Amino acid sequence: MRAYLDHNATTPLRPAARAAMVAALDCVGNASSVHAEGRAARAEIELARDVLAALVGTKSKNIVFTSGATEALNLALTPELQLGSECAPFDRLLIAGGEHSCVLSGHRFPAASVDILPLTAEGVLDLKALHAALEKHTGHRIMLALQAANNETGVIQPVAEAAQLVHAAGGAVICDASQALGRIVSSFAASSADVLAFSGHKFGGPQGIGALCFRPGPYHIRNMVLRGGGQERGLRAGTENVAAIMGFAAAAKDAASEAELLAAKLTSFRDALERKVVEIAPEAVVFGASAPRLPNTSNFAVSGTEAQVMLMALDIEGVAVSAGSACSSGKVRRSHVLAAMGVPDDLAQAAIRVSFGWNSVEEDLTLFERAFAKAVGTMKARQVRAA
Repeated sequence: MRAYLDHNATTPLRPAARAAMVAALDCVGNASSVHAEGRAARAEIELARDVLAALVGTKSKNIVFTSGATEALNLALTPELQLGSECAPFDRLLIAGGEHSCVLSGHRFPAASVDILPLTAEGVLDLKALHAALEKHTGHRIMLALQAANNETGVIQPVAEAAQLVHAAGGAVICDASQALGRIVSSFAASSADVLAFSGHKFGGPQGIGALCFRPGPYHIRNMVLRGGGQERGLRAGTENVAAIMGFAAAAKDAASEAELLAAKLTSFRDALERKVVEIAPEAVVFGASAPRLPNTSNFAVSGTEAQVMLMALDIEGVAVSAGSACSSGKVRRSHVLAAMGVPDDLAQAAIRVSFGWNSVEEDLTLFERAFAKAVGTMKARQVRAA
């Protein structure tokens, strides 16, 4: 028996998504073709677009399907993004210090026009620093990249408060919402972000599918990432993956419908896990513990241990966790998120992330507790012998 506790990296496919994908695989037409089969494929895509638009609180025409949030954010984070009636390009990009690597390295702004904003010790965007940056760049058209919730610590970011400041300065907010759907109970229809990005596999959809969701209209991107046949209203070329799109929509609908009940269950799992961690290792530090967090995510460290050794020890005992973002080519490296929070190097190098998901059960928690206690005991015994 194994316990999969790395849902922030990817979460298992939901039954509804699997069923939708299997049904879509029988749809043989290319959605760009004008014959009956092509029109049938197109109808499936537009149905999925309607589902996501309703969840986000926008119009269907404002949804662009992509291969995932990485591509979506690479597409949106450009000076050439046009929102509403404003045609002037953005000339400053502000990025919160804990953003995913696809934001930090995936934007298309000149390096000299980018500011990285600090986080508080609890991992929340420093709103005073944001206000100061907006004042410093008065007269510039500002874009802020701010995730809904951090993928490593689970800390929920103040998107509404930040958007109020940015909008007052005439700017726009691009929000990586990959970790939010099905985990943050509040409706996306009430979101203050101008653009949202999602990845299907973060909430029970298939890998390799995501979406860019524009809240205002009209919108346009003059400098596109993928050029070709003009699919997705000319913003994302390439034949649409009908099966993945249908699975994405089915999973999103499921995740949104059960978010409140699931949040209550996963909060109890997370809190029980953290109590057990501190009981086993009283010196353990839970990062972002006093900030609002996703109900499924815990990031902690035990001083004197190493994340890579801990990961291997837990894996041997049948528990899958991570040391942070999974998007580092399988490498365990110091977290830039914890660095932005001011966490000392030695503690950051011991950080472990546990993330529950829609199919997590109490047995997963029990298995983790047993494996963690054994791993900590073994490491402390080695330290005593070494001394």
